[in-house]
Amino acid sequence: MFKMLLGLLLAGGITLAATPWVRRQAFRWGAVDRPNARKVHKGVMPRLGGLAVYAGFVTAVLVTIQPTRSLYGLLLGMTLIMLLGALDDIRGLSPRVKLAGQVAAALVLLPLGVQVYFVTNPFNGHIVDLGWLGIPITIFWVVAVTNAVNLIDGLDGLAGGVSCIAALTMAVVGWTQWQIFGAAGQREIIMLALLLAAALLGFLRYNFHPAKIFLGDSGSMLLGYTLAVMAIMGLTKSVTAVSVLVPLVILGIPLLDTFFAVLRRYHRHRPIFQPDKEHLHHQLLALGLSHRQAVLVIYGISALLGASAVVLNLVATDQALALLVVLAVVVIAAANKVGVIGRAPEKDRQMSSRL
Repeated sequence: MFKMLLGLLLAGGITLAATPWVRRQAFRWGAVDRPNARKVHKGVMPRLGGLAVYAGFVTAVLVTIQPTRSLYGLLLGMTLIMLLGALDDIRGLSPRVKLAGQVAAALVLLPLGVQVYFVTNPFNGHIVDLGWLGIPITIFWVVAVTNAVNLIDGLDGLAGGVSCIAALTMAVVGWTQWQIFGAAGQREIIMLALLLAAALLGFLRYNFHPAKIFLGDSGSMLLGYTLAVMAIMGLTKSVTAVSVLVPLVILGIPLLDTFFAVLRRYHRHRPIFQPDKEHLHHQLLALGLSHRQAVLVIYGISALLGASAVVLNLVATDQALALLVVLAVVVIAAANKVGVIGRAPEKDRQMSSRL
């Protein structure tokens, strides 16, 4: 308990103290985000916030958690992904270079034992040994979540708050799997998740609207990477029937927003990697919500998905599958209602007809 309290104080306190210094350095190093037609903010903003989150989280981890091979893998990969994001924040990197760096950060996990080795079939509860397929699945999962969290970082406090809720949910799910199902290795994940949440709470003091600093790619990619790896280290080790689905629900907001963006762009014959202004947070703003209201609504949705993930982990398999069906129907209906996957806006259709 003493180590946990010490770790939480270190993670939150160091991040809180480091953020103003990082903000000043971001201006000095040219790590700034300038407004454009797709972005919501109006002025030049520093965007190197991931460095502060990294400092608080990693320091707390090194002081309070017994090192293991998998923990070394997480810390090494986090360092690589944070440096990659920092370079992008300061100098700007091409999408290909960023993708190559993300794959490299995922690859360093494999020799240190961080890999998806098996999944549980949710329909019959049988363990499926993935063999060599675990390698590409691990890389795909890490890269996908890294980019998904990066894509939702469009409003003050959005990516940080959603990631904080996801981390707290992972801690709760890890605790239930440890205490109820006897799953091994959950204490480490519980501590890691709580430390990440504490670091994010320290950063949100400066990042919630009106933000004084952005996460930047150094932060949003760092958060996505860390959450993805923690899910592999802890949640996927459970043999419960729906364990393979729990991380997907916990990270539902970034994953679904990214999935709907791909569908939307494919349907409209646009390049899949071409940015647009039709993500969930953009659509909520278009409905008339204020900046802060839009963020709080997404927080609420993320919390509901987190609670659903906890319930999925506790109920019988048939009940869990029924809940997943209900969630899927509600999510698709809501996404279509707000225009995330609906038809192109009227002005977009008018522009297309002129062309």
